[in-house]
Amino acid sequence: MEGASVRKIEKICVFYGANPGKDTIYVNVAHNLGEVLAKRNIDLVYEGGSHGLMECVSIAVVLQGRHVLGIIPLAFTVKNLVGKTCGKEVKVATMHERLFKMMELSDAFIILLRNFGTLEELFQMIS
Repeated sequence: MEGASVRKIEKICVFYGANPGKDTIYVNVAHNLGEVLAKRNIDLVYEGGSHGLMECVSIAVVLQGRHVLGIIPLAFTVKNLVGKTCGKEVKVATMHERLFKMMELSDAFIILLRNFGTLEELFQMIS
């Protein structure tokens, strides 16, 4: 298309479940996704923490030298429910604020569907 501008994707937000499940394919896909993002010079915005698939994607991105930003509601930090975020962490008051902040800071989104909670976040984001 003549005259159409292409927007460069610099930050991608990835939604996924914390639980990797019993099948290692989910862990492998998450790790590979992190490597692909980093190799394409794309930074990661995610739900924060270091459990399961969250850890796989974020560590792969950091190991390749890219930036990672985790957005975590304050309620999750009280008892360390999500573990330590890999990279920079931003704390927000509510789940709604977290979703808004993730959308605000990201150029695109990827969903690695593992559970209904991830699906719920997808529907909230597109509504």
